[in-house]
Amino acid sequence: MNWTAKAIQHKGENRIAVYFEKNADLIARIKKIDGARWSQQKMAWHIPDTEENRVRFKITPLSDTIPSQEAILQIEKFKQWMHSKRYSLSTIVTYSEALKSFLIFYREKAIADITNEDVIVYNNNYILKNNLSASYQNQTVNAIKLFFITVRESKMNIDKIHRPKRAKVLPNVLSKEEIKLILNAHSNIKHNTMLAMIYSCGLRCGELLALKPVHIDSQRNIVLLKNSKGKKDRIVPLSPKILEILRDYFKLYKPTVYLFEGQNKGEPYSDKSLQSVLKQALQKTGITKPVTLHWLRHSYATHLLESGTDLRYIQELLGHNSSKTTEIYTHVSTKSIQQIKSPFDDL
Repeated sequence: MNWTAKAIQHKGENRIAVYFEKNADLIARIKKIDGARWSQQKMAWHIPDTEENRVRFKITPLSDTIPSQEAILQIEKFKQWMHSKRYSLSTIVTYSEALKSFLIFYREKAIADITNEDVIVYNNNYILKNNLSASYQNQTVNAIKLFFITVRESKMNIDKIHRPKRAKVLPNVLSKEEIKLILNAHSNIKHNTMLAMIYSCGLRCGELLALKPVHIDSQRNIVLLKNSKGKKDRIVPLSPKILEILRDYFKLYKPTVYLFEGQNKGEPYSDKSLQSVLKQALQKTGITKPVTLHWLRHSYATHLLESGTDLRYIQELLGHNSSKTTEIYTHVSTKSIQQIKSPFDDL
């Protein structure tokens, strides 16, 4: 099986990032390694940087993967520029790491001499050679383009940096029966309410955990999502059914700062704990599909489409910039497909 690994620093720790195309067998194997964790930010699994793991994944020491002094200074300037433009912390980290990998590849070359041809060579001789994903390649292209916007003396033609062809991956969708089983799996009202909120409002995980009691407008039956992805506020409808569940939850837990708080009052519930809540629900229902929290959001959008909601409204509810992003749900909706009669039935 194809994979690549490299030494990285993540949240102040020396770690080893392991990159590979999505593969259930490899995921199961890496999960068995002590300290293995998934990073959404880096789009990779990462494990402790130990001698045993270095030998296991045949990687070079971190000291051998340091960019040139010029690159280090330029990456720092790039970070400061992104900070000044109010890019999110996760984007700053992701772009900086992607740019760092690119500049390490050309550590013997002056940045001012890097050309469009060098990007093609990097894509072929590093990204494709190491079987890194198209999404990682696209992320790197974003970082390179943005970086060279900030570099005054450059041979790079930013408009001609090409992107990889994206694979057409359909979103994973659950049936309404499966959703009902998941949402009723827990006897703990807090756990059920969190999962129900994600599905009933089509929320991202981070949006749910950032909610505060003041964001629930019971008079207008809406939820205000503040500073969600892309630094955009939006509102979504709040069903009367979920409002009743929220009221029961609120009476019992009396949250102070965040709507869903962790063990310490005033602190938000952790995303890792929320993922664990879903995992336990799947175990209780016997659903063996590799369901993630985002599947609930995908299911919300698809079920809305199947019930006749206009695609433009769904785009607004999900907070998508482009209608093309929302149109993907037309390919997983089964309402029209189920009405098509197979010629096999007439044989």
